[in-house]
Amino acid sequence: MYEIIEGFIEATKLIATFDPDVMAIAARSIIVSFTATIAATLISVPLGAAISFGSFRGKKSLINLIQTLYSLPTVIVGLLIFLLISRVGPFGFMRLLFTPTAMIIAQTVLILPIMTGLTIAALSGVDPVIRDTLYSLGATRLQFLVNIMKEARFAILMAVAVGFGRAISEVGAAILVGGNIMASSFASSTRTLTTAISLETSMGNIPTSIALGIILLAIALGVNLAITRIQHR
Repeated sequence: MYEIIEGFIEATKLIATFDPDVMAIAARSIIVSFTATIAATLISVPLGAAISFGSFRGKKSLINLIQTLYSLPTVIVGLLIFLLISRVGPFGFMRLLFTPTAMIIAQTVLILPIMTGLTIAALSGVDPVIRDTLYSLGATRLQFLVNIMKEARFAILMAVAVGFGRAISEVGAAILVGGNIMASSFASSTRTLTTAISLETSMGNIPTSIALGIILLAIALGVNLAITRIQHR
């Protein structure tokens, strides 16, 4: 018990003094996860709208498949991306393995089904009266989509927040395609909060692990609180 308390005290010191290594790891995690979330948003929102408002055979089965992929294991995503970008893979010539870019790709693939499914649910939850009103007023397809998106904007925003939370908290894919490398250059290093916590804990550096865990929890709570505040407004 004493060691745990001492670990929290040391962790507080690391955070209060803005330890360079801890801050660099935290910044890298935010940048990688934020970039992946933006990329997934640009894909999932139009895709979710196309599926939600489209009429085609197998639509229900496709939605069920997307919802099934919510629980897609992170190590499976990491393995898939690893095979694609490894030296013997079809995209090996791009030399993306063990780079922050590879981690962004893996996180984007991981959260894409979640954000797409939640976007479909958000658009499907719009009051049918609004849809009928838009049709009766002679709205074009673009006007219809814009207004429906406005009605569902808070639910879509929550989908983005869930995607970010999933991205910043994953560890399996990040280790497989990133390698958990701590380099002197910020752009070359691939150590994130989750991978660093795993490594530091295995090495017995409990204070550092606790400090990184506190920062990770603070980021996740901060994002959710910000989204909740926006929704209340």
